[in-house]
Amino acid sequence: MQLHISPSMRSITISSNNGLTDLMKIKVAARHISYRTLFHTILIVAFLLPFVFILTALVTLEGANKCSSFDCFGRRFGPRFLGRVDDSGKLVRDFYKIFNQVITEEIPDGLKLPDSFSQLVAEMKNNHYDAKTFAFSLRAMMEKLEREIRESKASELMNRHFAASSIPKGIHCFSLRLTDEYSSNAHARRQLPSPELLPVLSNNSYHHFVLSTDNILAASVVVTSVVRSSLEPEKVVFHVITDKKTYAGMHSWFALNPVASIIVEVKGIHQFDWLTRENVPVLEAIESHHDFRNYYHGNHIAGANLSNTTPRSFASKLQARSPKYISLLNHLRIYLPELFPDLDKVVFLDDDVVNQRDLSPLWEIDLQGKVNGAIETCKGEDEWVMSKYFKNYFNFSHPLIAKHLDPDECAWAYGMNIFDLRAWRKTNIRETYHFWLKENLKSNLTMWKLGTLPPALIAFKGRVHPIDPSWHMLGLGYQSKTNIENVKRAAVIHYNGQSKPWLEIGFDHLRPFWTKYVNYSNDFVRNCHILES
Repeated sequence: MQLHISPSMRSITISSNNGLTDLMKIKVAARHISYRTLFHTILIVAFLLPFVFILTALVTLEGANKCSSFDCFGRRFGPRFLGRVDDSGKLVRDFYKIFNQVITEEIPDGLKLPDSFSQLVAEMKNNHYDAKTFAFSLRAMMEKLEREIRESKASELMNRHFAASSIPKGIHCFSLRLTDEYSSNAHARRQLPSPELLPVLSNNSYHHFVLSTDNILAASVVVTSVVRSSLEPEKVVFHVITDKKTYAGMHSWFALNPVASIIVEVKGIHQFDWLTRENVPVLEAIESHHDFRNYYHGNHIAGANLSNTTPRSFASKLQARSPKYISLLNHLRIYLPELFPDLDKVVFLDDDVVNQRDLSPLWEIDLQGKVNGAIETCKGEDEWVMSKYFKNYFNFSHPLIAKHLDPDECAWAYGMNIFDLRAWRKTNIRETYHFWLKENLKSNLTMWKLGTLPPALIAFKGRVHPIDPSWHMLGLGYQSKTNIENVKRAAVIHYNGQSKPWLEIGFDHLRPFWTKYVNYSNDFVRNCHILES
């Protein structure tokens, strides 16, 4: 670039060194130029020189593209500066067009997929990819990643399913040692309750709780939590029912660790003479039916179409395959009127609940001629837990379901229920329950999911009295974001779901509400290394 001032001081010319035309020429009138005018002229030239340098550089660098300096300058520094229009919108539209085309076409065979985006960019530079090849590679990478994420999530859910269905080593040890104690220690075999207290078992002035489980440690927590929160523990009677294999260990625990002030009865299913497979044929069918057993004990992931299954629906299907759903203990509550023929009212508790408040007011609730006092699960702040309707449990594409049920009917919860046995005995609830179980077997298990609640929703239809939700808080076994303050206020908290508090997959911040009722000083608990976490 050159700056030339004529000898007469009448013109100043700025030109480039590459022979291009003059970039700027300033002509001055013929009259004499004052020093002030010359000074101002030099200032203007000094101000313009940097910009001229930039324009000259642009001309030099972009000369191959025949792009004028001002045109290129406008494109680089603003879409509308110096009259240039931005063409980036056209570029984006071209990309959309290519992506839409790639979506509908098959991915070319043998397309090599890079392991990362940076590797993809490097291969683009080295192999000179066109836009379509780049789009195909990007699509293939994303589909591969999505597939790997689905498979990883499915594996995680499967592992959680098996962890939830298994018996932890410590609890297995706990049960075995107590069973052995029953055979070797006469105190472990003492009668429960003592003979003088037997009349209390059918006395309706007491508060009768029923617990059905084969988990001794969980049973101890349920009983202890009720006693500690009760204002009148001397009026509490617990009827613990278990299976034949667990009976000795369960009896040993409550015989050797009596709970102050309350009365505990331990019974095994085998001790109810009428509760046999012959008298309950539908349960025999459940246990012997080939498809049913394969559903619960077969390969739980074989044939699963993971591409069309969300993690939540897959988890729900796995939960429905828990072997506990074909256990007689899980169906036992439907036989409460026959199990306790002399009782008028009982509260049934699951083994994964913890009581935190005196429950005696439950016996004062007027069920208004209904049979089952339960909380409704379609109302509440927690949309994850309290948003359950019949459509969440039943297959309404099945003609029998569509004919008899309303998909928008509110569901209710098992786990803490108060049953009016007098009103129940006047109904055909058990027969209805059996009928629908049989129909589901005939339909190859296509009418509902999630175990025993769906047939109960049908059997108790029209016979449920809603109770205040504060009596029973759900979801502690499958929702990690449970509101802690709500947990503290609830009368009964329920660890329904896979993440039971006695399992390693239990939620750490929710486990203390359960573990505070475990007697860690007990020799059996300590020797089996059931440690507080």
